[in-house]
Amino acid sequence: MNNLFDSDPGEHYEFKPLAERMRPTTLDQFFGQEEIVGEDSPIRKMIENDTITSMIFWGPPGVGKTTLAKIIARQTNSLFYELSAVTAGVKEIKELIEIAKFNKANGKKTIVFVDEIHRFNKSQQDAFLPHVENGNIILIGATTENPSFEVNSALLSRTKVYVLKSLSKQDIFQILQRALKETYEYKRVKTDDECLEIIADVSHGDARTALNTLENVINITPVKKNKKIITKETLEHSLQSKVFLYDKKGEEHYNLISALHKSMRNSDPDAALYYLARMLEAGEDPLYVARRLIRFASEDIGLANPNALLQATSAYSACHYNGMPECNVNLAQVVVYLSLSPKSNSLYTAYTEVAEDARNTMQEKVPLHLRNAVTKLDSELGNGKGYQYAHDYENKITAMQCLPDSLKNKKYYRPTNSGHEKQFADILRKIGAYKKSL
Repeated sequence: MNNLFDSDPGEHYEFKPLAERMRPTTLDQFFGQEEIVGEDSPIRKMIENDTITSMIFWGPPGVGKTTLAKIIARQTNSLFYELSAVTAGVKEIKELIEIAKFNKANGKKTIVFVDEIHRFNKSQQDAFLPHVENGNIILIGATTENPSFEVNSALLSRTKVYVLKSLSKQDIFQILQRALKETYEYKRVKTDDECLEIIADVSHGDARTALNTLENVINITPVKKNKKIITKETLEHSLQSKVFLYDKKGEEHYNLISALHKSMRNSDPDAALYYLARMLEAGEDPLYVARRLIRFASEDIGLANPNALLQATSAYSACHYNGMPECNVNLAQVVVYLSLSPKSNSLYTAYTEVAEDARNTMQEKVPLHLRNAVTKLDSELGNGKGYQYAHDYENKITAMQCLPDSLKNKKYYRPTNSGHEKQFADILRKIGAYKKSL
């Protein structure tokens, strides 16, 4: 008697992980990346016209870089060869080039796909250059790192970079549904949308992770009454952690980010860490949190501690490179730093006030002496006349008026006595006194 989840006794299946079995073979099966593969998109048009050129796919893991390269080869008049930058060297590249030359002589294009292309050193990347240029090969590289920094400029100039984004929760949800529907041995697996949404949430936009999670959950779920029923409890057991129901667009999402912001503003690092953990452990995108911290660094700290913005932007970079869970401590570091920094909202209030004045004075002309005199006519019209070049004056300061007449006495930036901003307040007072003496 066959096991419930054995393959069809009339067919032979070679074992492959679910993620590999569900790999799309056509663009119609490909989820996400509508900007580059949707209707009227550049890559779709190149496939339809069989005019593929060398390109680099840049994006996080599990978003379809390898899959898209294979679809391109399958749907064009091309032969597909794959190299791993981790194991291949110049020798393997040269051998493949010879094969590509033979293919070209026989009227076939050769697509060479290089995964993790940023791991190739300069000499390895240079080995592709003449063959990309003369059309012996069509190079498709995939990288999780910024190609501007990791790929030689000469090779980069001969390729087009396409950015692939993390898949949406809905994309992942549909991929999981398709896996349950189209995989023979899973057709008697039963679950509900809530469980699939949880898997989609904890996968952070990575289809491979989502499918691996689903496969693991199915494997540990016992058979009951000729079925496998996946529940929230099964998921918790498989994930080895409490499954949080967290709607990233719902009320609790905004409540938690508000609580984090207000705890830091109140210089309470313990509460701030708690609300940070609430979000991250529930599956929040760490880059979303990092962006909010960048905003906080200027809105609530500003020039009271100029290093706050550096800390926050560094945390964003760390989150981009590390991802979860490794970046949790990077975010924790900056949350504590921002909580303990001196606070000032002077920049926030200054911009709020000046933005209102800017909207109400859009008709105001820039004073003539501040205008740029590019042409002879500009000079004849008085543009730049009376401008005082500060570097030519003592203390690099003049009494020249820079605001329009209607706003000439306005003061927007009013520094506090908090942290470094006290120094800026002193500097402004000295500048004001000096201008009055001129």
